[in-house]
Amino acid sequence: MSVEAWRTVPTLVGRHVTLRPLDRADRPALLAAFSGLAQVFATAVPNPVTIDDWFDTLVAQQAAGRVLPFTLLDADGQVAGATRLLRTSPGCHRAEIGGTLYARRVQRTALSTEMKRLLLGHGFDRLGCQCVQLRANWRNSASRLAIERLGARGEAVLRWHSVSGNGEVSDTVVYSILADEWPEVRRNLDYLLERPQ
Repeated sequence: MSVEAWRTVPTLVGRHVTLRPLDRADRPALLAAFSGLAQVFATAVPNPVTIDDWFDTLVAQQAAGRVLPFTLLDADGQVAGATRLLRTSPGCHRAEIGGTLYARRVQRTALSTEMKRLLLGHGFDRLGCQCVQLRANWRNSASRLAIERLGARGEAVLRWHSVSGNGEVSDTVVYSILADEWPEVRRNLDYLLERPQ
């Protein structure tokens, strides 16, 4: 797979969600989607004061070939949040799904499941990844259970790895899906998406 494919943010379309390249014009809609999200664990939720720095960081990381940032649109075409493929490594055929923030109205819905299905499909089927990782704060049991429900396997616990906005130090759990596990994980995700919502 060409290095260019690892630097190009595609548009990925599903029934419940569309992922398209993050655009600074999304700023007001993203602020609306992020409003009401608490600063939990080590995740920094952009607000009117910090969102421009957040955009600047993502643009710089994308230019350096380290991240593919997306805006999430719900089935009605409304901005519902943002996510990214990060820690991308064409040479090692690896990437990570992370930096995901969605509006409360779409949390724990088919949008979340399908978003991961589309990103995993892009990683394995388009980029040729041998491994896609996901991470969760040790204290975030809901996130850890959601990742495990995908079929990802626990790989490591990075002790005292992250620091929250209030200075609290915590562990990070690393999960992964390997290329030869992807067909089974894909079938599981497709099954979950076919069930009545």
